[in-house]
Amino acid sequence: MLLFFQQKPIVVDLASQPEAAPDISLDVIVGMFAMAGVFLLVAALGSGLVAAGMLLYKRRRDASAPPTQSPHTHTSLGI
Repeated sequence: MLLFFQQKPIVVDLASQPEAAPDISLDVIVGMFAMAGVFLLVAALGSGLVAAGMLLYKRRRDASAPPTQSPHTHTSLGI
């Protein structure tokens, strides 16, 4: 029983507080919007490349189609 009472006491120094965490600043907010802008730019460029590739593929396919066969994307109005 005496063994339990002879432990070293735990000393907590309350005088030295850790530094306060910095608040969110304008630089962080501007950085977030800049990163979102970069993502939007990359997405716009990527979708533009995909759209251009689809248009080129469609034009090349339509150019190689026989004249008697109309592609499924074109309709004949009979005018």
